[in-house]
Amino acid sequence: MRKITSTLGRIASLTGLSAAVALLPGCSGGGAAMPADQIPELAVMTVESGNSDLSNDYAATIKGKVDVDVRPLVSGFVTKVHVDEGQYVKQGQPLFTLDQVTFQAAVEQAQAAVNSAQTAVSSSQLTADNKKLLFDKNIISEYEYQLALNQLSTAKAQLANAQAALTSARKNLSYTVVTAPVSGYVGSIPGREGTLASPSMAQPLTTVSDNSEVYAYFSLTEKDILELTEGKGSLNAAVNTMPMVKLRLADGSVYPIEGKVATVSGVIDSSTGASSVRARFANPDGVLRSGSTGQIIIPNRMDNVISIPQKATYEVQDRRFVYVLNDSNKTVPTNITVSPLNDGKNFIVTGGLQPGQRVVIEGIGTKVQPGMEIKPVDAAAKAAQDQAAAPAAE
Repeated sequence: MRKITSTLGRIASLTGLSAAVALLPGCSGGGAAMPADQIPELAVMTVESGNSDLSNDYAATIKGKVDVDVRPLVSGFVTKVHVDEGQYVKQGQPLFTLDQVTFQAAVEQAQAAVNSAQTAVSSSQLTADNKKLLFDKNIISEYEYQLALNQLSTAKAQLANAQAALTSARKNLSYTVVTAPVSGYVGSIPGREGTLASPSMAQPLTTVSDNSEVYAYFSLTEKDILELTEGKGSLNAAVNTMPMVKLRLADGSVYPIEGKVATVSGVIDSSTGASSVRARFANPDGVLRSGSTGQIIIPNRMDNVISIPQKATYEVQDRRFVYVLNDSNKTVPTNITVSPLNDGKNFIVTGGLQPGQRVVIEGIGTKVQPGMEIKPVDAAAKAAQDQAAAPAAE
């Protein structure tokens, strides 16, 4: 009798466990179908092949076509600053003037030396001419005449030396006016009037940037480089076939002029695993400034691909799934693979879906469960319906 009672207890326990399992979400216990008025209406899309225009974004630093540090060629105190920060200057335009007193004195001294040397040449020339007349009449010896010629040569050499010193002094005087090496925009000016400037100064007087054309520098990973060159042969060939790129500025706006990738470094930095890339942009209005930052946008067009909203997917153990509807309008979890390239809203499906299949795009993670029957509603129609209901609700 005790054995019969124990057996009946175990049977009752197993029966209760089975009933509990059948009630768990997603478990098909083979129970009765859900009443028609309780079947939820959810938005569904029929996947189709099409073209996709996604893009990759890369952080970029903008530099002028030419950024020149301005340093003086002679030492002296700054006596005048002719420009202001951010001002556009033309090549050769004065930027700074250094103290000219010492250099002007050196010019005057060199000029005096030239005048003295010219007088000495004139005197030596008269002496040599007179000695020649006497030598022709055999009044003096050839030795005495040759000495006069040698003195004339010495005087001419001293004149040439004095003239060279004068040229150098004038050049140094001209260096006291520091001019713009290129046309462009003036950077910061840390030193003002009274600052001691010299050719060896660590910090330049300023920087002039030629921004008529700018370079945007960004980095591509080793994987990006391999994908870029796949099927294209050399790196140069791949660069030549790259599409025009865009530049998103710091305020989120997109620069209206497209740029072109000009160079890709052939060396990958071992510390970062990336290679430096330079894109060139025309800058006729001077909107872009050296030192600015932004994002390079490289378009990536794909043909005959399936695109689905990211909200239609969910992850389980690093695997991505969608709910596909079968002929009975029941949800079937389906594993898919997607491209790492996305716009933050949609995924490009690379495997797991076929054109014509229906995918649930609403209620993922909240309402939808495996094997659940739903009333499919076209996603576009559902969106229009929700939009029309929104004003009424307000």
